[in-house]
Parts: sequence; C-alpha cells; structure tokens
Amino acid sequence: MTTALTTISSKAPQAGVDLLRIVRINEEIKSVVGVAFKINIMALNAIFLAKRAGTAARGFGVLSNELRVFSQDLRDCMGALTGLIHGCVNEVSLVLQDIRHTRLLRQAAEMSPKSQAVPVLRAREIENDRHTQRLASLRKQLKRALEDAFQMVELGGVLAKSAKIEAAYGQSFAVPLAQVSGEFDNIVEEIRTSLESLRRSAFFTGN
Repeated sequence: MTTALTTISSKAPQAGVDLLRIVRINEEIKSVVGVAFKINIMALNAIFLAKRAGTAARGFGVLSNELRVFSQDLRDCMGALTGLIHGCVNEVSLVLQDIRHTRLLRQAAEMSPKSQAVPVLRAREIENDRHTQRLASLRKQLKRALEDAFQMVELGGVLAKSAKIEAAYGQSFAVPLAQVSGEFDNIVEEIRTSLESLRRSAFFTGN
C-alpha cells in the first residue's frame, strides 16, 4: 500500500510539469498559426504582383498560389494540433484530479482498512490507469501530427526557394519579386524553427 501511494505521489509533479509543457506547446502553435496567416496575405499580394509583371513572372505566380494553398493547409494542420493539445490538457487535468482523489481515498483506507474506501480505491486506481493511458495515446498522436506538420513546412521551404529562383526571371519586376520571395523564405524558415523546437519538447519523452 505504501509503495503504491509513493507511486501515485510521484505522478503528481510529473503531471504538473506536463501541463506546463503543453501550455508552452500551445502558445508556440498559436504563433505558427499567426505566421501562416501572414503567408496567406503575402501570397495574395505576390499573385497580384506577378499578374502585373505579365508572362515573365508566370512561374512566380504559380508558386505564389501554391504558397497560399500551403498556408491554408498549414493553418488546418495547426487547428488539428490545437485539438490534440486541448485533449492533452483535459487528460492531464483529469490525471491531477485522480491523484488528489486517490491520495484522500488511500488515507481513508489506511485509517480504516475494512471501510468502503478500499473497493472505491481500487476502482479509482483503474480509472487512474485509463486516464494515464489515454494521455500516452494523445502524446503519440500529437508527436505524429507535429512530424506531419514539419514535413509540410519542409515542402513550403522548397516552394519559397523555388519562388526566389523564379523571381530572377521577372525582368523589370525582378527586384520586388525577389524581395517578396525572400520574405516567404524567411517566414517559412521561422515556422520550421518553431516546429523543430516543438519536436524536441520534453513532453514527448516524459522526462
């Protein structure tokens, strides 16, 4: 009984740390969503600029449209990540609640071993395990979703670099096209850095 109680007690600090880590991940995801929206606005402006440049910037216009689609897909992906984050927050909160309730039930069971607290305690332990397993599953889902988002951003980086190449063929519009494509590249790299940081979060190792 004492060993089990010690195990429950040791889970509390970890669950609290996990909650802080999830909050940090959520804040970073919000930042990425904001940047993705910026790409969408930039892509729309780039498409109009390419139309002004005419046939010389046709390739740049196609890539700008692809970057616009990329920004929309990325926002959808971040929305899915946010849903998983909310699920994680909910499960961690339930784990913390379970820990508090279990601690009280254990104290009651130790004071009166023949009381009704013992069967209730066993049922509570089963519930504890269920929430812990659910959190572990969500942790894995979130990690996979982050990997998918990272691969998507890698593709966005290729599009941005291709746009920089196409900008050179923009003739009299080459300079403004190069400036826009450079901004694309910088923003996509910013998102890539953010997601790379999230992939390394200790939340996924449980340490």
